[in-house]
Amino acid sequence: MRLILTTLLAALALSLSGCGYNDFQRLDEQTKSAWSEVLNQYQRRADLIPNIVATVKGETNFEQETLTRVVEARAKATSIQATPELVNNPEAFQKFQAVQGELSGALSRLLVVSENYPQLKANQAFQELRAQLEGTENRITVARGRYVKVVQDYNVLTRSFPTNITAKVFSYDVKPNFSVADEKAMATPPQVNFGASAPAARP
Repeated sequence: MRLILTTLLAALALSLSGCGYNDFQRLDEQTKSAWSEVLNQYQRRADLIPNIVATVKGETNFEQETLTRVVEARAKATSIQATPELVNNPEAFQKFQAVQGELSGALSRLLVVSENYPQLKANQAFQELRAQLEGTENRITVARGRYVKVVQDYNVLTRSFPTNITAKVFSYDVKPNFSVADEKAMATPPQVNFGASAPAARP
């Protein structure tokens, strides 16, 4: 009886392996890990913003509208509960990425505008924060790139035959990914240095 049971278990294991079950387990875990790293880097960026805003506020006559946009964009980005389950909800995923994109745009604007303030550019604390932000943006790019790759592998497995049968049986749905526009943006590191030209300062 024990020999029969062992044989049946071995046959079941081979069957699950052949239909991609183990691959789904592996890629699902990799997806969670990759997404966790994306969230870590987004959080790192959010944590830098209060210090950046506080430093910029010390500059006389700095554009209030620019600061307000950064603060509001950060509030929106941090208000969304970014749970691991978010990667399985296309609508929530899209909304999360939209607010993160809005925050990226607000920060880029702030850094460009700061070019008009020589004292701010000479501020060592601001320069250090800017360097930290630049490094964080690069880490976000790398983390998102890794996430895109593992989700692509997972989704191919979900759609391919015969593993698509396993996907249906065990409810492994296609996961949302970054849009084509997001992937194109990821190919170019964010420009957050002070070498770029900036619009004229407000009087």
